Amino acid sequence: MAGFAAFARLARRTAAAALVAVSAFCAPALAQPAFWVVKDADSTIYLLGTVHLLKPETVWKTDKLLAAMKEAGQLWLELPTTDPQAMAPEMMKLVTRYGLSPGSPLSGDLTPEELKTLDEAAKLAGLSAAQLNNFRPWFAALTISNAAMMRAGYDPSSGVDMNVEAIFKTRDIRPTGLETAEQQIKVFANMTREEELAYLRTTMEEYEKASTELDQMVAQWSHGDVAGLEQMFVTDMKDESPELYDALLKNRNANWTVKIQEMLKGKGTVFIAVGAGHLIGPDSVLAMLKAKGVKSERLQ
Repeated sequence: MAGFAAFARLARRTAAAALVAVSAFCAPALAQPAFWVVKDADSTIYLLGTVHLLKPETVWKTDKLLAAMKEAGQLWLELPTTDPQAMAPEMMKLVTRYGLSPGSPLSGDLTPEELKTLDEAAKLAGLSAAQLNNFRPWFAALTISNAAMMRAGYDPSSGVDMNVEAIFKTRDIRPTGLETAEQQIKVFANMTREEELAYLRTTMEEYEKASTELDQMVAQWSHGDVAGLEQMFVTDMKDESPELYDALLKNRNANWTVKIQEMLKGKGTVFIAVGAGHLIGPDSVLAMLKAKGVKSERLQ
């Protein structure tokens, strides 16, 4: 594993994309996010790289995207739904299992000064350091990061995935998940205690600037800047922490590639919406499909 500081920086950069969650400095009137299509004789699969949280004023539903969604008879997302209420029962169980550690409270690992900083950061989520004390470090850090991004104007209900699901719901088409919430959470829950604490400490140091990197990512996403996203989201992670890169991107992409190959054996049109980081770079879903002889075409 790379140095703890590097791991923490990368974990913070990818937290929203992984769990909730990749409005710009000067967002264009209409964002032009990149999306692709793969085809065989009787199957068409559209793949859209998404951002899980956006500012409400961001407009991204281009005519090409809407036409592709209208054509599709199936929807696949990272998870079976983006509906917080529908996910709540399962998430409560998962948080209890993976996000809490009453036997190892944060107060046993953090200095008095760090606990004071934690208390200030926790206020973003309407909480206190005392209320976060039994959280595992990764879960406390994620709670703070998400609260900071929402304070900056980012909203899951404005995110691409949730809106794509809503569009398909008007035709009574329910999404299928490429993975489970437990699989996503375990990417973070499988950190060592030292890695978790490094993630939390870095989050506490920089929580007031938590939206800056997301601002930059969304700016690149809005312009379809695949090269910029690859450098920021993929290359840096791969260079600084290969293990984290494998857990967050490469391994998941490999699993999804197998499922897309199975889709191609069927018939009809499918729309897939996943975090933008999964569709860019040398180990992306698209690159893995290409290695198996399945070519993609960028449509926007």
